[in-house]
This record gives sequence, structure tokens and C-alpha cells, in this order.
Amino acid sequence: MKIVVYNDWDHVPKVSAEGEEMAVLAWNGEYRKGDALEFSGLDTNAFYVVRADAAMQESLVFITQSTVTFPIPFYEKKESLNPLTFSGNRHYTMIRKAREFEIRAYRNLALNTFDRHEEFGVYPHAYANVETRGESVFEAKNATDGIIAVKSHGEWPYESWGINRQDDAKITVDFGRKVDIDEIRLYTRADFPHDNWWIRGTFTFSDGSRETVEMDKKVGEPHIFKIVKKGITSVSLDELIKADDPSPFPALTQIEVYGTESI
Repeated sequence: MKIVVYNDWDHVPKVSAEGEEMAVLAWNGEYRKGDALEFSGLDTNAFYVVRADAAMQESLVFITQSTVTFPIPFYEKKESLNPLTFSGNRHYTMIRKAREFEIRAYRNLALNTFDRHEEFGVYPHAYANVETRGESVFEAKNATDGIIAVKSHGEWPYESWGINRQDDAKITVDFGRKVDIDEIRLYTRADFPHDNWWIRGTFTFSDGSRETVEMDKKVGEPHIFKIVKKGITSVSLDELIKADDPSPFPALTQIEVYGTESI
């Protein structure tokens, strides 16, 4: 497998690293607008552990393509990330094959710090039918990045999934393969009095089944739902009902889906 940094206007490699079971790219220099990380030589439909930058948490992901490209974010696109991410002149990127015990472990199957707004063959992948003003700090992927800071909104670490006041808002987590789950946790944003909150919502699973749940907590603690599903490939949340409150701004800080790979 190989990691390359290149600029999209000429696709000339700036620096690269490769390895059999793991590739580590440590280099000195600055990222420029238009730069991208390219991960190639990957097995398709396989599990990898990826860390795009030293300031980002690593994630266990399921990759369906032999080559994956991750554009380096700049300006507004970077506001949902730690300001240290991809900054400075010393960098660290890593990808390795996931170990069997990591793959089989009980874990949060929705977590992916390596997710992109666009579909690009890396799972889990979060997407939605609305994201407030198209801003990166309100993208669906913020709800699966592992950052749980609910007391404000906007730039990191307060990024969230924002629904732009849309009543039919819907978010989906696509796992890209079959998984077995037994618990879902929702962290609704709690930037009061700016925020509203949801009192009810409905989970729809890839097998067609649905579960309507009540959310009775206004405070920024997790809403925990014991829901057992086997062999599902995705879960969506919609039919969201706001509380009777003057604010029109409910939002989701994080969704966690706990379980294991389907046997």
C-alpha cells in the first residue's frame, strides 16, 4: 500500500511512503491549497485503520476501493476540524490493515474521523438530505467524528449536524457491509437558549424495520436506546419532532451505534 501527497492541478507527487502491512508518511513541509492525500494499493472490501493527520483520531474503516483520495481541507472546509489539523510544517499520516481482534470487537460502528462529505468508498459514511447553509460545521459527518461537545455550535469542537429548520430532515449512517447492533446513542446539541431539542424521532433500518423513540432529556446527555438488529447495512434517523420551545434550531452533535460485524 502507498500514501502520496500531490497537488490536484498537476498530480505530481510531493512526497510518498509505502509498505506491505502498513504505510507511514512522516514529512516536513506545508500543505498547499489543492493538495490531496492518495491511498493506493489497497485490498477492496477490507478493513483498515487510518489516521489522516497527527491531530486526528485514527479510525477503523471498511474500504471498498483500491485507491482512496482525501483532499486537504482549507478555509471554511477546515472549520469543522481541530485548527492544528494539516497545519504547520511537520506531518504524520498512517494506514494499516486492521487486525482481526479489532475487526471483531464490540465498538461504536458509526465512528469515522476519516469520513468525507462526498461518497468515496470508505465506511461508515454519514450523509443527510439537508445541512445548514452547506457549511462544513453543520455537515452530517460531524455527527460521527467522535467529538462530543454539545454546549455551543459552530467551529470545532462544536461542529454538529444542522438541519436548517427543515421539518423533513433525515440523516443516514451507511456501514457499507452487514453489522449487528444492540444500542444507539444520540447526543442532541444543547446550546440553550439558542437551541431547541427533539422529543421524538424514528430510526429506519436497511431491512425496512422502524423504531420510534422518545427523547425526554433537554440536557446534553446521551439518549440511549437498546435496539437489537442483525445483518443491517444502514440506519437513518428522521421524523424528528421538536419540543415546544421558541428556538427553531435543534441539531445533532453525535450518533453512536454499538455492535459487531455480522458473522
